[in-house]
Amino acid sequence: MPRTTETNSQMPAEVSEQPVLLRALSFLGVFGCIALATSILISDFVVPNHDWIADTISDLGAGRYEFIVDMGLYAFAAALIGLAVLAAHVHLGAWDWSVGIIALIVFGLLVFLIGARNEYGDNDSDGWVIHSYLVYALGFTMTIACFALARGAARASPRYRTVLIATGIVWVASSPVFFFLPTDIDGVYERYLGAVSFVLVVTLSHLFYQRAKHGRAY
Repeated sequence: MPRTTETNSQMPAEVSEQPVLLRALSFLGVFGCIALATSILISDFVVPNHDWIADTISDLGAGRYEFIVDMGLYAFAAALIGLAVLAAHVHLGAWDWSVGIIALIVFGLLVFLIGARNEYGDNDSDGWVIHSYLVYALGFTMTIACFALARGAARASPRYRTVLIATGIVWVASSPVFFFLPTDIDGVYERYLGAVSFVLVVTLSHLFYQRAKHGRAY
């Protein structure tokens, strides 16, 4: 492990990774995906007159039952921030890995803001409506995260690099299509895009969990 300058014997010079932290935040990553998927599924049944094929997730995030999806979005945002913490704790790359860390942080903040603003799905026009801008930024940061983290992830296993690059390519090819779809099918397509974003989170969660499990230096 790399060493730092010892400070008046207040802390050991040896700097080590924390397996408990790696495991806990890896589990948080997976939990965030499960929580968001579960909240959407529950809302699909609870929200009156909701068509999961035609109506988007945004439609579930407004109205009387908005708190259900909001909780899922907050859990997913926490998962992304947790992975950013792990990526900083275990820095596997050069400048591109650092860019990926920032992308994960911004991605998490955007997901949180989308849930917190509650200005979608209800024809809101009061004040500064930024939902569309948040969605555009989310798509961009997802792309950056996939490609920026790929090279560093290959130090753990080439398979992680392959999965991240493939996910980025699928995302780049798929996400713009959403804005040109007819409204009677954009709901199911948005759920597909959500599943693609889960691949990024689960892949990174698995990488860091395996790191904690085997205690290897990549």
